[in-house]
Amino acid sequence: MAESLAAHEVPLVGDFSQDTPDNALAGVRVGVITFPGTLDDRDASRAVRLAGGTPVPLWHDEANLHDVDAVIVPGGFSYGDYLRAGAIAAKAAVMSKVVEAAQASENPLPVLGICNGFQILTETHLLPGSMIKNDHRKFICRDQTLRIENNQTFWTSDFEAGQDIVVPLKNQDGQYVADAKTLEVLEAENRVVFRYVDVNPNGSRNDIAGISNERGNVVGLMPHPEHAVEPCFGPSSSGFGTVGLRGGADGLGVFTSVLNKLVGA
Repeated sequence: MAESLAAHEVPLVGDFSQDTPDNALAGVRVGVITFPGTLDDRDASRAVRLAGGTPVPLWHDEANLHDVDAVIVPGGFSYGDYLRAGAIAAKAAVMSKVVEAAQASENPLPVLGICNGFQILTETHLLPGSMIKNDHRKFICRDQTLRIENNQTFWTSDFEAGQDIVVPLKNQDGQYVADAKTLEVLEAENRVVFRYVDVNPNGSRNDIAGISNERGNVVGLMPHPEHAVEPCFGPSSSGFGTVGLRGGADGLGVFTSVLNKLVGA
């Protein structure tokens, strides 16, 4: 009969330990919205928790943000992507409060839209442009290299400008489009926050993976940083250098950024 090994005797493939989050960050409450068809609300909540903050569930049909300090509109297929991806969710009761708080003249609410969340933010006009079918007309799922073009937003301040990161990408309506004037403004005002590197996976204009509003409190991106926050469960590559198998946690900085920004405000 095989003998059981004590915990300290179990061999490790690699060291996947993480730094203990700053206790001061736990006071930051980050709302995570759930719509019918949302897939990644649990993942977003876990990312907030791993970054050191406190996730707060928000329900699509409640016009109440429960005094959160920031909001994440997560990925998925809200309402089955009927009409257009994000079109129905944009009319949800909770989004009226998100739009109001994000556009407040003082202390505007930081808002992050991931994948379907990005689509929803364009449908609410918190962000310009629109998302349409990938140019190859197929669903795509892959690890994707991104460049941090703007590290002055609430959601990217822990990165260096020009830094590359690797996070998962999964979408079928991921092609970002906008008219020529809007694209010119986004580039001129440094509002392209994330840009695809090496390959444009969906035909997005100017290789745009994510953008911000003028004030930098609202950011949307198609790839999924919440799936690259925990070593041993993330991509097998990283913009930070060599990592162990599934050891990439490049996306965690998106969530630590907003926590540190709010604590330091």
